Amino acid sequence: MTTPTDSLAQVRDQIVGCRLCSRLVAYRERVAADRKPEFRNDLYWGKGVPGFGDPNARLVIVGLAPAAHGSNRTGRVFTGDRSAAFLVRSLNRAGYANQPTSTRRSDGLRYTDAYVTAAVRCVPPNNRPHPDERTRCLPYLVREFHLLTSARAYLALGAFAWDATLDAVSETFGIARPKTAFAHGACAPLGEGRPLVWGSYHPSPQNTNTGKLTQAMFDDLLDRIASAWTPTSPLR
Repeated sequence: MTTPTDSLAQVRDQIVGCRLCSRLVAYRERVAADRKPEFRNDLYWGKGVPGFGDPNARLVIVGLAPAAHGSNRTGRVFTGDRSAAFLVRSLNRAGYANQPTSTRRSDGLRYTDAYVTAAVRCVPPNNRPHPDERTRCLPYLVREFHLLTSARAYLALGAFAWDATLDAVSETFGIARPKTAFAHGACAPLGEGRPLVWGSYHPSPQNTNTGKLTQAMFDDLLDRIASAWTPTSPLR
């Protein structure tokens, strides 16, 4: 729950310092110490990865968790791996990102009208966070949703993020958890004047290399979301 003095900066600082999940803390630090050969000269982040983007965003994107040699290395959500490359190309084409690449924290990437975050903030072994780890991370997502008051759409990338997003909107707006099932292009309404929750397959290489998710599919979904902004009436 947010307080009158809460801020995205405070949420960020607490995520970076978070050590609630012993399994994830041990793994993120081991990956940062061992490093991948191609990144052996990089100083890995090895901490919780906070959200990043425009605090006045209408589009809030929720991913799964940091990648071992992506965000866990670079310290910025969806940065430095193939999933990031796919996502940011589409966000650039749709006008949300000022450039089509996301490689490191100092690369000049800026989002306009978009904020990117995740269901779990530490890299999980085998890219598989546990449901209890998602539950421990949920208060961070709820606080972000409370603070991102211009949001008109939440886009969950994958079923795991979909569940986290539905849990978070239930707490944020004090409503029953939506019962809409996850699917690519699924849309869960939250009530008049509130954002819509959208679903997409996650832009992981497993999905993009097999054609389960194509760039055209994702670009089309971003267009659908932008065309369905809810009225700009107060949400809180």
